[in-house]
Amino acid sequence: MGSDRQYGQRGAGTQEADTAEHRKPQSDEARSAFTPPQGVPRPPSPDGEHPTSEFAIPVGLTAECAPPEPEGSAFVAPPGVTTSPNQTTGGFPAFTPPNGIPLVRLTKDAPWQDRMRTMLRMPISERPTPEQRTEQEDDTGPAVPRVLDLVLRIAELLLAGGEGAEDVEAAMLGVAHAYGLDRCEPTVTFTLLSVSYQPSLVDDPVTASRTVRRRGTDYNRLSAVFRLVDDITSQDDFTLEEAYRRLAEIRRNRHPYPGWALTVAAGGLAGAASMLVGGAWPVFFAAAIGAMLGDRLAWLASGRGLPEFYQFVVAAMPPAAMGIGLSLLGAGLQSSAVITGGLFALIPGRALVASVQDGLTGYYITAAARLLEVGYLIVGIVCGVLTVLYGGLQLNAKLNPEAALVGQPQPIVQILAAMLLALTFCILLQQERHTVLFATLNGGVAWVVYGALADTADVPPVAATTVAAGLVGLFGQLLSRYRYASALPYVTAAIGPLLPGSATYFGLLALAQGNLDRGIPHLTQAAALALAIAIGVNLGGEAARLFLKVPGGGDDPSGRRAAKRTRGF
Repeated sequence: MGSDRQYGQRGAGTQEADTAEHRKPQSDEARSAFTPPQGVPRPPSPDGEHPTSEFAIPVGLTAECAPPEPEGSAFVAPPGVTTSPNQTTGGFPAFTPPNGIPLVRLTKDAPWQDRMRTMLRMPISERPTPEQRTEQEDDTGPAVPRVLDLVLRIAELLLAGGEGAEDVEAAMLGVAHAYGLDRCEPTVTFTLLSVSYQPSLVDDPVTASRTVRRRGTDYNRLSAVFRLVDDITSQDDFTLEEAYRRLAEIRRNRHPYPGWALTVAAGGLAGAASMLVGGAWPVFFAAAIGAMLGDRLAWLASGRGLPEFYQFVVAAMPPAAMGIGLSLLGAGLQSSAVITGGLFALIPGRALVASVQDGLTGYYITAAARLLEVGYLIVGIVCGVLTVLYGGLQLNAKLNPEAALVGQPQPIVQILAAMLLALTFCILLQQERHTVLFATLNGGVAWVVYGALADTADVPPVAATTVAAGLVGLFGQLLSRYRYASALPYVTAAIGPLLPGSATYFGLLALAQGNLDRGIPHLTQAAALALAIAIGVNLGGEAARLFLKVPGGGDDPSGRRAAKRTRGF
């Protein structure tokens, strides 16, 4: 009993102490603005940790069972507005589909140029993931430095061979993507190649670059590089060692034609061009001899280490001197045709087409650099020809800038001369032998179209040249897609008959005589014809791609992406 009473007293004392503790005023730090005041009962705690939403249905109410609507898009046509299924805006759907744009999946049935060009025009986050190769299954990842080095070496050969910047970037992206580098960004300028690879968003990027210091015209090597890229992008078991071995073989390959064949081809090109503008057989041989002398002098200047500008200066002098000599002898031959033939062999049509193509595809820095190179080479030709023409005028040479080069049209002779010009151009470009026949026929077709439009239908020369060059580009692109090769071997030589040799000669002759009113219009016409050739070739290539299936596009019109028009801002 005593113990119970004592325990009860202690319990009562403890309760009183707790009550006194609760009655003690608390400090400001112990209070909260959201705590209920004393005497107010605490509300019951909500069921669960997350509060309810004001948009939730109250207790006791039931919602109607309506069918769920698919999540829409802000760009979907509103109710009541109908659009045709083929309605597009700038190549993209007029309204984004509610389920989004389908994922692009690239197949290996199309050429690698089309597949990689499609990827270049896609954001890096939307590019498909590369397939895992068999050699990488047991490794932690691809050998990034070796892959980037291989990418740059292949791009160097392509850019040095005259390939366009877009195709060079497509080749770089194709090789990198084939070896598992999906987050890869290639960059091409006129002399600098760079590629950057970032494994993930949190990793540091790996960047490598290479400088192109030397350029050479060898379409045989260019075609071999295209085949190498095609094998890398289409074969899953193509290892890095095999790619390096093939690349070394390509670099060691000798030119398909010896030096003396190139000199003879230069003479044949000048002779064929002289006959194309109305020259006879004596004019053919005179133009051929002058062009071969110029080619040998250019080789001599190259061996001495002189820049390419001075090589063009010395190469332009012998054909002009041959024409001045025939005029002084008074043999009754067309000296103007001799000089014009020599100019055909020197005009840098390949570089001009590449510069305009880069500009039209959005590579403006490379296009400006290529165009500047073309300008320097043309200035070298002008200096060489003007020096000889000025000396001939001091010797009272009878040169008439208004003399018509072509009298009566000779279709058969001119078509054969155009085909011979394209054939010799193929040899100068070091093309593969199986491509020479197609390029020669393509050049003949170009001259037939030009002659039919300009001589028969009286179409202006610029428009006729554009149409003929467009057909050259169209056939060249179709042949290149059929053979999975570059289009340059089928296009560059075929535009040779369309080069503005006569307009250039008459403009230079008028400038040598001090007649600017006649010289400037001729040179302006020559520039317009050159641009017409370049634009026509590019337009024909784009027209060829319109008939080809877009890789990964399917029925979605947005599969082929391009830059949008800026609308002036």
